[in-house]
Amino acid sequence: MIGLLLLFLLAAAVCARLGVWQLDRAHERGELQERQAAAERLAAGPEGLGVLLPPQSTFPGDLVGRLAWVEGEYDGSQQLLVAGRALDGETGYLVLTPLRVSDDGTRGASWAGLSGPPVVPVVRGWVDDATGDALLVDGGAGGVGTLAPPDGTVRVTGYVQASEAAGGDDPAGGSTDAISSAVLANAWGGPIYGGYLVVSTSDPAQDGVALLPRPTIEGGEGIGLRNLFYALQWWIFGAFAVLLWARLVRDEARGGVATVDEDPFAAVGDVAHRG
Repeated sequence: MIGLLLLFLLAAAVCARLGVWQLDRAHERGELQERQAAAERLAAGPEGLGVLLPPQSTFPGDLVGRLAWVEGEYDGSQQLLVAGRALDGETGYLVLTPLRVSDDGTRGASWAGLSGPPVVPVVRGWVDDATGDALLVDGGAGGVGTLAPPDGTVRVTGYVQASEAAGGDDPAGGSTDAISSAVLANAWGGPIYGGYLVVSTSDPAQDGVALLPRPTIEGGEGIGLRNLFYALQWWIFGAFAVLLWARLVRDEARGGVATVDEDPFAAVGDVAHRG
């Protein structure tokens, strides 16, 4: 039994190691699939924002990181700073500016039944804490100095991101801690899109802000399901090896007890039969 125990433990260890290997393969395959999907989105080129996400519509999760373009005019007087956002390990502010849309790829069809041209929140970039704090001390972020948005009609190409949950700051104070379409609609007026754009390129160009990378879904690392199932199978096989040994031990113990108990009863039966 000890020899069988060692054999089964060795089998269980091998199965456990194979399961971990398959789990690593599952993560690798999931990450590869995500990279391929991201490459396909970038290769497809920018699409009109109104084609992907009409104003006042629900945001579909698979739009995160898609490239979209839109044309319109910035309203620098209502520009906001979004506090507590990091870039390359340094905390600072996002520069958030409303863009009143004149074309979103639908020639106005996306807002034909609404009250007028929509507004899209645009994250034009990032500034460090010192720059943002100085602007807020001076009375707000609206169109100040080097953070003033380009004048006239601009064509913005950027990454689509989902609207965030409402924060606690009042946008009227010049800063906010969340990019919430519902809150911003009250401050800027509607209609409004259910997400926002993170600027990738701008025509005309903008100055004074650092551009941000493509947004990703938080915690969105994928996993290859086939390899995950293989990993589970190996772990089940390993557990089965240990349980099989335990079953053999139990059966052996029961067999020994039965042998001891059966002889006396058999003898009594013999005597009774002969009587």
